[in-house]
Amino acid sequence: MAKPRVALFVTCLVDLHRPSVGFAAIKLLEDAGCEVDVPPGQTCCGQPAYNSGDRRTAQDIARRTIGALSGFDYVVAPSGSCAGMISHHYPALFAHEDPEWHRRALELAERTHELTAFLHDVRGVKRVAGQYAGVAAYHDSCSGLRELGVREQPRALLSGIEGLQVKELPNTELCCGFGGTFCVKYPEISTRMVADKVADITATGADTLLAGDMGCLLNMAGRLKREGHNQVRVRHVAEVLAGSTTTVPPIGEGA
Repeated sequence: MAKPRVALFVTCLVDLHRPSVGFAAIKLLEDAGCEVDVPPGQTCCGQPAYNSGDRRTAQDIARRTIGALSGFDYVVAPSGSCAGMISHHYPALFAHEDPEWHRRALELAERTHELTAFLHDVRGVKRVAGQYAGVAAYHDSCSGLRELGVREQPRALLSGIEGLQVKELPNTELCCGFGGTFCVKYPEISTRMVADKVADITATGADTLLAGDMGCLLNMAGRLKREGHNQVRVRHVAEVLAGSTTTVPPIGEGA
């Protein structure tokens, strides 16, 4: 039986700040029996332009992305935010203006998944072979949780990691304050939100913070460091699931 062909949508923040997440995602997908490709034509998903009201630029980026990701059985992103943009907002961009691109956007949306949801729900992965000694708090990104229903999947996969204990955050469904362009438009509100989130993280006593979106992770890692909570290691969930934590320092530490 032929392996499903999966296009990895790397995301801008993974590409620029944390390539190890992309490599971890590839390992997880290959271990799940997939043939993985990283289409070179991909760029940003267009979410910054979309959130800023620049509909024309968002449409141009969407057309490029739709073309780059055509021909694959699935598209997987290690980000609920980018996967949500592609699967939910691309079709809306063309719904009343361009029937052909709307059709193509809908077709891509049906093939697009967040990483942990794809592994658990589509490929039926119930357990991974990773090991991690620590107590982790897991943060649910707003887009993954609300747009894609990603909640139980990462927790189910993490439950099989030897040596790892996962604790639930107080107010787990509250935003960390990043929100893409929100943190630029409303910096005071954003700062208060991430400060509240850091208080919830440290209240758990966890030594590790995990999440599935780099925007959230960079935001919280920065606040943790500024408040002096250097004992909390910050990592993308893919790195722990793939067992790559021994070769890559936590976010915000080292090179």
